[in-house]
Amino acid sequence: MNDSRVPRLLWWDIVRLGSSGLRTRPMRSVLSALGIAIGIAAMIAVVGISTSSQARLNEQFAQLGTNLLTVTPGKSLAGKETPLPSDAVQRVRRMAGVERVSSISEIKNVNVFRNDLSDPRSTGGLIVYAADLELLDAVGADLYSGKWLDAASGRYPTVVLGSKAASRLGIATPGGQVFLGGKYFTVMGILKPVPLAPELDTAALVGIHAARDSLNHEGEPTTVYERSAEQLVEQVRKLLPASTKPEAPNEVNVSRPSDALAAKYATDQAFTGMLVGLGSVALLVGGIGVANTMIISVLERRKEIGLRRSLGATKSHIRGQFLTEAVLLSALGGLAGAFLGFGVTAVFALSNGWLLSIPLSVFPIAIGATVAIGAFAGLYPAIRAARLPPTSALNA
Repeated sequence: MNDSRVPRLLWWDIVRLGSSGLRTRPMRSVLSALGIAIGIAAMIAVVGISTSSQARLNEQFAQLGTNLLTVTPGKSLAGKETPLPSDAVQRVRRMAGVERVSSISEIKNVNVFRNDLSDPRSTGGLIVYAADLELLDAVGADLYSGKWLDAASGRYPTVVLGSKAASRLGIATPGGQVFLGGKYFTVMGILKPVPLAPELDTAALVGIHAARDSLNHEGEPTTVYERSAEQLVEQVRKLLPASTKPEAPNEVNVSRPSDALAAKYATDQAFTGMLVGLGSVALLVGGIGVANTMIISVLERRKEIGLRRSLGATKSHIRGQFLTEAVLLSALGGLAGAFLGFGVTAVFALSNGWLLSIPLSVFPIAIGATVAIGAFAGLYPAIRAARLPPTSALNA
């Protein structure tokens, strides 16, 4: 047969015919596309939340730095905890490369309460520390309100509360008093949460001189905080145990708080991979739904197929029509899912105070995946429709 006599169907005619099935059955089309949309939305939301979390972590590292090291007491060979030397701060300060050093010392058997009528057993998990005046600079902490201890106020019964400590004691603003160690202390300030030193969030911090004069505390440092130049962190980390306690360096623990934040993010990434897998399953289920819808559509439209074949439509025309319909159905679901995933990510990130960060490449990849799934899902129904003999289709 001469090729010029074979009826041709332009691509926009194929799109028009393919979309006609979606327009005539809108409810079925919406429900079929919904499975694809949910799968794509889940995948984009998971990736977006993960990258936004990473952006938040990088922002925290930029603000707080990764050069903070903490020195805490270790254990002896007998398994007993051994205290740090009383002059540990001075020893660390003499090390090369050290920029800032501070410490806290836990005041044993001293608790803080809202007033003297509080139940002494309801400590709320709060700990009282004697704090070095350089603590804020060393740990990168900020005040929510009020003032930090200074050389004058640190000698009197004044206290600065961590964020959780203030909340549990019902203290919203500085100026009030709390009952600490059998005496009333005036609240000087309230700290913001301290990501690199979370132990300070549940702490009541008093000056070293006030701890000695008002609470009879002469204890050794519980934790020493040290900051050095970024390029010297590992070098200082190796030398800290021997510098702090030369007679027994194995009895000193040195850690890097930023590693804990990175480990937490790594844990979140493991859950991210699992959620992406669940989104892929939802996408697969959506693809099966599209295939099922197209098979039913072929069965319901056998007369239409037979009539078009009788009027000169070729098998390739019928195949193209139903394949296009499946691709359009999946593409619509993909677009809806992309918008939904972006919206979910934006709401989640903004509600947590994160920077919204979604890789732009995820959108074309997601929509491309839906088109591929639609083509695969519609392939068998399209071939089946094209193989229907005109006479049997008209008589169905």
